[in-house]
Amino acid sequence: MAQLEHIEAIEKRLWTAADTMRANSNYASNEYFLPVMGLIFLRHAYSRFLMVKDEIVANLPSRGGKTRPLTKEDFSQKSSIFLQPKAQFDTLVALTDSDDRAKAIIEAMESIESDYESLRGVLPKNEYQELDNKVLGQLLRTLNPDELKRVKGDVFGRIYEYFLTQFADQKAHDGGEFFTPISLVSLIANILEPSHGTVLDPACGSGGMFVQSARVVERQHQNPNERLTFRGLEKNATTIRLAKMNLAVHGLEGDIQKAITYYEDPHELLGKTEYVMANPPFNVDEIDAEKVKIDPRIPFGLPGVNKKGKVSNGNYIWISYFYSYLNETGRAGFVMSSQASSAGRDEAKVRQKLVETGDVDAMVAIRSNFFYTRTVPCELWFLNRAKPEEHKDKVLMIDARNIYRKVTRKIYDFSPEQEQNILAIVWLYRGQEEKYLDLVAGYCQRLLGEAEGCFTGQGENGDSIEPLPEFTASLDALLAAIKPFVKTLAADAAHAEPLKEYETALAAFRDDVNGFKAAIDEQVEAWKTQDTSNGKLKQAVERLAPMAETSRDLVKQTDLLYKLACRLIETCETECAARDNDAWASREITRARKAADQARQLAVEQLKLVRYFHRHARWLTERFPEAKLRDVEGLVKLVDRAEIKANDWSLTPGRYVGVAPAEVDEDFDFEEALRDIHVELEDLNAEAAQLAATIKKNFEELGV
Repeated sequence: MAQLEHIEAIEKRLWTAADTMRANSNYASNEYFLPVMGLIFLRHAYSRFLMVKDEIVANLPSRGGKTRPLTKEDFSQKSSIFLQPKAQFDTLVALTDSDDRAKAIIEAMESIESDYESLRGVLPKNEYQELDNKVLGQLLRTLNPDELKRVKGDVFGRIYEYFLTQFADQKAHDGGEFFTPISLVSLIANILEPSHGTVLDPACGSGGMFVQSARVVERQHQNPNERLTFRGLEKNATTIRLAKMNLAVHGLEGDIQKAITYYEDPHELLGKTEYVMANPPFNVDEIDAEKVKIDPRIPFGLPGVNKKGKVSNGNYIWISYFYSYLNETGRAGFVMSSQASSAGRDEAKVRQKLVETGDVDAMVAIRSNFFYTRTVPCELWFLNRAKPEEHKDKVLMIDARNIYRKVTRKIYDFSPEQEQNILAIVWLYRGQEEKYLDLVAGYCQRLLGEAEGCFTGQGENGDSIEPLPEFTASLDALLAAIKPFVKTLAADAAHAEPLKEYETALAAFRDDVNGFKAAIDEQVEAWKTQDTSNGKLKQAVERLAPMAETSRDLVKQTDLLYKLACRLIETCETECAARDNDAWASREITRARKAADQARQLAVEQLKLVRYFHRHARWLTERFPEAKLRDVEGLVKLVDRAEIKANDWSLTPGRYVGVAPAEVDEDFDFEEALRDIHVELEDLNAEAAQLAATIKKNFEELGV
């Protein structure tokens, strides 16, 4: 969690720096978009290259004392991309102002295209000649911060996606429609669980559906290039370049064709596809009805035609296409406007025919503000041509509108745990009880791991940390810095009461920390023989509840102790004339106070994780106490066809699951609430500055 927040800070800093540099170029935001993404592509590719290089080199065959050279095939097997020395990011960063950076970047791109036929003519090249040599150097260095070389995992994969997100938010290209939020793509991929065959995205944008599908296969320790074949359709040539870059940087290959899906089907995959995944444009009303009315991809007929001869709303054209591409065992998962699930008239007739096939598997309602360029709510549709007989006339309805995490004032997403909890409902629907139990057990294990991490763990840079002991030690150091001055005061001076309160609270804190450590040791030992059957896991979740509550209490005590220490310092300075006394080491005390605050923040962050994972375990066991799917008010209901028919064939989850009962928020986090307010204020200030600049520019153009 600490690393996640660290990476988020880096992302924002990189974006701000890169966006600021646009002022030093002749590019508008939509022109600046591709060369910046090209450099992000190179840095991401280099990151993945380094992740697997040592392992590949260690396993290279040798003959006669000579080791075989590296090849692109070595890297493709590791879902990475091979880079010649000239294309490696460190080579480009090392260039000086006397070097022609644009030429070097172009040569780097050309070397990659020479190794990967699918990228020929795709990567940005000439665009770099329009950027000043020093600006390019600054941009290269900005995208290569030292801290990113120390963090673990596919960090630049996140940053690549973050930059896509930011450009989408700016509508820098194609109205931002090239990018589907990672939360939604990941949820679709993990519900579909693609394992083999063709994955088709008829509106593929930047290729996120393919990347997430590959990750599902990788988690099964399989090679996605061997298991999956990616096929895409996209109307915008620039977006196709972006998609091919996105695939390549993840070591993937795919066939993406330029086509207007409404009228063209170059892959000719009617009835042949194992998986269809997509986020198509919503509510399109310009589709020529005459051109599509006899299309074999529309098995349920047209969803209404207006007076201009256009299809009234294209949503059900897309839905029909997705359905028709599936083979007899195929599955589809796609994003759709929320109005489609309850649309009336001719659209309702198409929806009725679709429901009557028995192939509508699940519907998931998503609240508004998940998208970067539109605030509307949406729904995820899932079709399954091979539904088990017991589910043939039923549809799983999940209302996930109350499940979200606030990213900015405008944008929400799912935390990894929230996504897993939604998936758990699907697992129970499919009878995959073991996966559900593994998740609950995993939360309990994470709780215990994070609890142990309060005493000994690993920091962002791999160094050892001891959050609670270090916080206690920092308080001791702070008190030691204050004590020489305190000794000069009378016993009944103004400092006496705050000092006594502080020392009493510190003693109680030490006792509670020791008790917490003993409880952790006891529960860790108990877990070694933990039975992971449902009944025993439920007992374990309840058994761990006191530990979770203790962690919350320790957070409060930690904050209180720091406040009491600050109050003692303030009393000494304002009421005891500490600053006029040589025994008051002001600089040393200030340093000690800052160190205590930093230690406090680390301890609080770690303690909160204990309760966080317990909360998710309990969320599941309270809603599904028997580890079986059941109706949960406001969340989920398995609805039969008769009920759907009685509701005008609506597929809107909220119409069936009811309203969730109001819950008392026992976990209200004042600091988190303040952080949200700060995020909102930051966004509003940025918008105000941007608006002021626009107004100023407009006045200048008017000569006012």
